[in-house]
Amino acid sequence: MMLIDAHLDLAMNALEWNRDLKLSVSQIREREMGLTDKVDRGKGVVSLPALREGKVGLVVATQIARYVEKGSSLPGWHSPEQAWAQSQGQLAWYQAMETMGEMVQITDLAGLENHIQLWNDQKIKSAEKPIGFILSLEGADSLVNIDFLHKAYTNGLRALGPAHYGPGRYADGTGTTGKIHPQGLDLLREMDSLGMILDITHLTDVGFQQAMELYQGPVWASHHNCRSLVDHQRQLTDDQIKQLIARGSVIGGSLDLWMVVPNWVRGVSDPLRDGAALEKIIDHYDHICQLAGNADHIAIGSDLDGMFGKEQSPYDLETIADLQNLHPLLAKRGYSEEDIDKVLHNNWLRLLRKAWK
Repeated sequence: MMLIDAHLDLAMNALEWNRDLKLSVSQIREREMGLTDKVDRGKGVVSLPALREGKVGLVVATQIARYVEKGSSLPGWHSPEQAWAQSQGQLAWYQAMETMGEMVQITDLAGLENHIQLWNDQKIKSAEKPIGFILSLEGADSLVNIDFLHKAYTNGLRALGPAHYGPGRYADGTGTTGKIHPQGLDLLREMDSLGMILDITHLTDVGFQQAMELYQGPVWASHHNCRSLVDHQRQLTDDQIKQLIARGSVIGGSLDLWMVVPNWVRGVSDPLRDGAALEKIIDHYDHICQLAGNADHIAIGSDLDGMFGKEQSPYDLETIADLQNLHPLLAKRGYSEEDIDKVLHNNWLRLLRKAWK
């Protein structure tokens, strides 16, 4: 069964982690043995072969480059122009993967349907199929001005989340209580005119409300879990979930364990010791389903290798290929085959088809 994952930082891993994602996960880990510059060295779980092994045939793949003011404790670039250049380097990597036949960019409904047909063709082995990707910008800092949104759209950008962590040029994000700034509101209007998908992930509570009231186009939460289960501003409140449900949105469950299990402490908590199995994400799915009365709004937005690896991933997930285990785990919880299909791919497909129609 083909899976769709709505949030993977593939180009970030290729450029900033210096990972050759054409290799197997084990080969990437082997090459990182002895490196200590990042906490997840030798612990990655994502590669293009692993995606194919797990039949993750379509992903929402990010560009990400933060701008930071002088004195900020967050990593980032010192000017919007530098951040733009970094995002364009990431785009160049995706384009190189296309040239090599490893990936294929999906930008419209015809391309989407052709790609789904390819992945449903049982005569072609998964190992021979390119990974489809929909380009999304996580945090808008790298857009030097709104004219750059049109440059990005021409290059295939189809989804955008205005905020990331900390204060942003267009919107404040996780860890703050700020709002979407005036130029961020202008950005939303311009996105709306282009028919882009708004990703509300990382917006503050105030920013979330601004976006939901202003934006008329399609909205998703690419990688989000429930605040009632893990209490943090990064998570969605029940009221926010209900608003997303009313809009026909879909929420991608993130597998970054601090968002999955309560009281997780980075660098201290341990997935196995603390019982953080893949099945724990279904607690969040269940909660959203109870609020919705159906399974139409839950899906995968794993964020695997999003600045963490095995040390902060479910203990029974060795590589991203193990996302296939969600099928039996959901069945064990009582989900019907129809609802399992919704979680694994159909909910994202429904939203994309409607957005691109």
